[in-house]
Amino acid sequence: MQTVKVRLRKPGRVLSFLNPDIPLQRDEPCVVRSDRGLEFGTCVLPPEPCPPELEQRIKMNVIRKLNYHDEGTYRQILAEEKKAMDLCGQKMRDRKLPMRLVDVEYSMDKRKVVFYFTAEDRVDFRELVRDLAHDLKTRIELRHIQVRDAAKMIGGIGTCGRELCCTTWLQDFMPISMKMAKRQNLSLNPTKISGQCGRLMCCISYENEMYVTEKKVRGAAPAELTEEIEVPVKPVDTGVSTQDLFRLKLEADAATARAREKDQRPDDAPAKAPITTTAIADEPDTGDEEFDEAEGEETAATPDRGPAQQGAAPNANREGQRRPRRRRRGRRNRPGGGQGGGQQGGGQPAS
Repeated sequence: MQTVKVRLRKPGRVLSFLNPDIPLQRDEPCVVRSDRGLEFGTCVLPPEPCPPELEQRIKMNVIRKLNYHDEGTYRQILAEEKKAMDLCGQKMRDRKLPMRLVDVEYSMDKRKVVFYFTAEDRVDFRELVRDLAHDLKTRIELRHIQVRDAAKMIGGIGTCGRELCCTTWLQDFMPISMKMAKRQNLSLNPTKISGQCGRLMCCISYENEMYVTEKKVRGAAPAELTEEIEVPVKPVDTGVSTQDLFRLKLEADAATARAREKDQRPDDAPAKAPITTTAIADEPDTGDEEFDEAEGEETAATPDRGPAQQGAAPNANREGQRRPRRRRRGRRNRPGGGQGGGQQGGGQPAS
């Protein structure tokens, strides 16, 4: 068993058929049996050997070459399709249906007629089907197709000067977007990049993958372009314990933090004075004077204060600093000074 590629008459699909040893040449007409019944076709690829796995999947086969009787039937079908198209167009105009008739297809046995049309919205064509079935005396089928499929069935010449790709060899339509045109630095004018169907041309997608790959290579980092080779590394015994390594790591982190703090500090900023603590020996409480613990403040034990002590208060709290105790002790021995101090400390006045 062999396989052969055959292009059907309408809508121009290329399918694989089983060939039971029928000698077919390229561009030779034939009759095939498809999922819709007997149809006319044209051989696109000559027969070639078929593996058993593929033979089980293909259900369609070639019946025979086109003979003299089939040629007469073919010419008669073409004439009937022209009459049916004129009749359908007249019925559509009479009923004012928003439809555009594209093509008409008769089956080989003339038992079914398919009308292909395009429309922007849904159309109620039930009355049209009744009229066509009454006049043609056969089974009627109306099929709504898209504008790209309509251009494929009609055919034409593209802006490149060649026949449309969808009519000659293109089988499936790929989604086309303006992003593809921007990537290829094409004109963004829709009239220049649109095809006969009014949509973006299918040829925009032919080189799109090359532009995407080149952009990725240019934007990639040098490390991404080089191949990474993994080299096995054997552990080396250094004789240092884990605790010593952890201690060294802490010391290194502390040194790094000090260096970072030194770099962030401005040059004109004064250095912080070291904080020193001075131990003062406890002295026996004589009961002569009593000072508050707050820096630069003196608290009297009694509200009654002597003249000498009132004069010494501003000097004792000058600029918020405590005056030395040695000087205070010297003032207690002055004449007349002990009276105020004795009264403040709770001692006996001098006789």
